[in-house]
Amino acid sequence: MISSRGNSLRGRSLGHNFGDACKSKWSVTRSTSKTDSRWILALLALGLSAVLLGCSGESDSTVRPAGDVLNTKSKPAGLPPAASQDEGPVYSVDAKHDIHNMLRSGMTTPVDPSDGGGKAWLVSEARINGTPGPLRAGEAGRLEFIYEAGPLGVAVDGEVHFQVSSFWQWDPPQNKDPESRGYTTVRTDADGVELTPVWHGTELLAIGIAGRSLEAGEQIHVTYGAGKFGAKVDIFAERGAEHWFSVDGDGDGLRKFIDAPATVDIISAPSAQLVVMVPTTLEPGEEFIAFVSILDKMGSTGTRFSGIVEFDAPDGIELPARVKFSGNEGGRQRVPGIARKAGVHRISATAISGKGQKLEYKATANPIIVEENIARVRWADIHGHSKLSDGTGTPDDYFTYAREVAGLDIVSLTDHDHWGIQFLDEHPEMWQLIRDTVKAHHRPGEFVTVLGYEWTSWLHGHRHVIYFEDEGEIYSALDPKYENPLQLWDALSGQPALTFAHHSAGGPVSTNWYYPPHSVLEPVTEISSVHGSSESHDSPSAIYNPVRGNFVRDLLNVGFRVGFIGSGDGHDGHPGLAHLGNDGGGGLAAIFTEELSREGTLEALRARRTYATNGARIWMQVSLDGHVMGTTMPPRTEADAATQTLKIRVVSEGPLKHVDIVRSGNISRFDLNGELDWSNERAIPRLERGEYQYIRVIEESGALAWSSPIFAN
Repeated sequence: MISSRGNSLRGRSLGHNFGDACKSKWSVTRSTSKTDSRWILALLALGLSAVLLGCSGESDSTVRPAGDVLNTKSKPAGLPPAASQDEGPVYSVDAKHDIHNMLRSGMTTPVDPSDGGGKAWLVSEARINGTPGPLRAGEAGRLEFIYEAGPLGVAVDGEVHFQVSSFWQWDPPQNKDPESRGYTTVRTDADGVELTPVWHGTELLAIGIAGRSLEAGEQIHVTYGAGKFGAKVDIFAERGAEHWFSVDGDGDGLRKFIDAPATVDIISAPSAQLVVMVPTTLEPGEEFIAFVSILDKMGSTGTRFSGIVEFDAPDGIELPARVKFSGNEGGRQRVPGIARKAGVHRISATAISGKGQKLEYKATANPIIVEENIARVRWADIHGHSKLSDGTGTPDDYFTYAREVAGLDIVSLTDHDHWGIQFLDEHPEMWQLIRDTVKAHHRPGEFVTVLGYEWTSWLHGHRHVIYFEDEGEIYSALDPKYENPLQLWDALSGQPALTFAHHSAGGPVSTNWYYPPHSVLEPVTEISSVHGSSESHDSPSAIYNPVRGNFVRDLLNVGFRVGFIGSGDGHDGHPGLAHLGNDGGGGLAAIFTEELSREGTLEALRARRTYATNGARIWMQVSLDGHVMGTTMPPRTEADAATQTLKIRVVSEGPLKHVDIVRSGNISRFDLNGELDWSNERAIPRLERGEYQYIRVIEESGALAWSSPIFAN
């Protein structure tokens, strides 16, 4: 996925916001005060207008009542129209050649030695009422920065650019209206230097140098939020939120970012919600941990909640009656419990503040299914981003949140190979930081961390690459040796690694299914994330900018076999709970593995023993004549019966609305009445060669789950 964080293209920068379903915001510059940048912006906007058409999907499928037993095969739609040109390489239909070419050009464009010179730092921070920081997420404040020129200075007609984070609703640094938020002033004590700030409506403020050169060591003071209304900061809490300065030192219109940003810490907003996460599957007598968190309204941790959390645990679950929060726990605690009896159990909790005005937050944990010899479901989010590309927060905070707040079992951080301010494929120290952090958080048997990155191809679609060992290399989509999926898979051949296509049916760029999923390296595909669902046109919360024929069901209809996972693709630093800050939902992978290890995870993914959700922790079991989800059944023999036994069981977080049986493109629907625990066993006509079948679960709340298909050989 792509966020809107600005991108350094050596001498250029690019910002792209895909956060809104059908809105894209572009800022492409050499230097934003230069006339030619407006032509570039206009041309890109014209090209983008075509992409923005078609934000609503359409359904090819007929939904039938459950009484209409599925006994017909859908007509295959044929391969999606992947070719974007008649001759030469085949690309995604909506390939973004302009972005690819600009990124590639930025890798080779020479810049002057004075470009990117100097350093910058934060001088002060204050809330809008004048109270010194730290600033709270989503509130307005005032930040003062200093830029100091490097050894070669900045020539007359050169520029220094101040760029706030273009992610998560920071106000743009405008110099037009002191009565509006984001008002920014600049000044210098260097005699004879005149500053000419220019703002073109982006997250960039260009500061022109006139009068004489800004010499080495001379400074520019930038006050962001200088007006009475200040400037709104990140809506998510974040350590080290980055503000960048870039420099066109010689005035030729090409600029480069300085080596390190100025940073500021944003703390969480006040407490607003209670979240309780517990394991989904346990055996009688087994001990477990309930992860109890009081978060702010956007799901950030670090609140200073003071009070108690009371538990209403059902018979069969042993928990303390209450736990106390002093205000120094960062709003989260681990609470030990024991599953005493078999059954389906739901724990309710209430947080009651102990200071000032009494506030209450209520929550119900995800259901716990306690059975002897139960098949273990492990919850995973193996797609997300940090501030090292276009996300929020540090890698360390990312993994801490995954375990201590979201209660995940398996997690991967997949920052982009070549997207952001500084690129992973050009900064080995950043990739090493990720490696070291993954290794430090890995605790087999308790918490599995997986090394990964996002192969960010604007020609063939985005894939994340994950390694099931401590080491692994970045094979960048901008490197001609690895710029198409076959080249990537060749590089990964023989390694304990997997790739996953995501937002494959549209969004920022769709997957080029002209290269079908690799049978060993890509056994499953991500069908749900913050972008929406790539399952099918008829899927609730279908992805924006859909490409007809490119949904995963279209892929199944022409004979390819992939299992299903979801993952958040979160950029808010909240793996496992990306849906809390995104109205369109998120994504989780349910992985059936007894062994909570990298090896066990890899084996389960290769076997497609998985299902996907849009963030909800729905439990399901599906089998066909004993074959579990993800299985390819052996060829039919003459001795086989004409029917097969389909068994479905669902335990949901909230009231159920529908359960759909999807067979080779046709849908049979069970309309439900708000049940929380539903099961069905029925005889169906035997799957014929080449057919597939999976289950789609829809809650009244919009929560979704999809079982991996069962295939007929």
